[in-house]
Amino acid sequence: MSPALFVAGAHTDVGKTFCACALIHAARVRGFAVDALKPVVSGFDPGDWSQSDPGRLLTALGRPLTDRTLDAISPLRFRAPLSPPMAARLERRTLSLAQLEAFCRAGLAHSAADLVLVEGVGGVMSPIAEDATGLDLMVTLGLPCLLVGGSYLGAISHTLTALETLRSRAVPVTALVISQDADPAAPDFRETVASIAAFAGETPVLAAPRGEPQSWPSLVLR
Repeated sequence: MSPALFVAGAHTDVGKTFCACALIHAARVRGFAVDALKPVVSGFDPGDWSQSDPGRLLTALGRPLTDRTLDAISPLRFRAPLSPPMAARLERRTLSLAQLEAFCRAGLAHSAADLVLVEGVGGVMSPIAEDATGLDLMVTLGLPCLLVGGSYLGAISHTLTALETLRSRAVPVTALVISQDADPAAPDFRETVASIAAFAGETPVLAAPRGEPQSWPSLVLR
């Protein structure tokens, strides 16, 4: 099985896909073969999905945006911008941890890549199936985690809470990436990163500022 990393968020819309794409680009530049899985996605528009999470992952991987490539990385797709089990219920579909686990394990087993990224949804404790949170899927798969946090007001608490939650279930956290918030009124980015690092213990805390070349993926890929 290829080496794999689970990309998880401390909250919703903190930049999980942005960070996953940055890792993919950095790995490909180094000559590594990369695969990505986004087992479930909600808020998905089948008529215009190029900028959806799976669409952006496929673009980063250098693959065409076709139904075939979409099914290969993100087979469970729902229209409503809600948690996946809530969105699935609206379509009278069921979504279970067993489904997600089976897809991820098959993808990991069949991949010959140097690195496989598995991207979750929402935050660490967001429901990802009727019977599971994102954390449950991480534990089931036994993968180390790249935790992505934000820099909005309240992000320090959300990020450190997510980190402690992962540690409580013995999920190895490879690194914590803090993505800069787009709101100019957000707290100072560098101070936010420093504050999180002060309480993160031995977990590396890396900054991902907007509008600047991203150097942090190289540190994760070492």
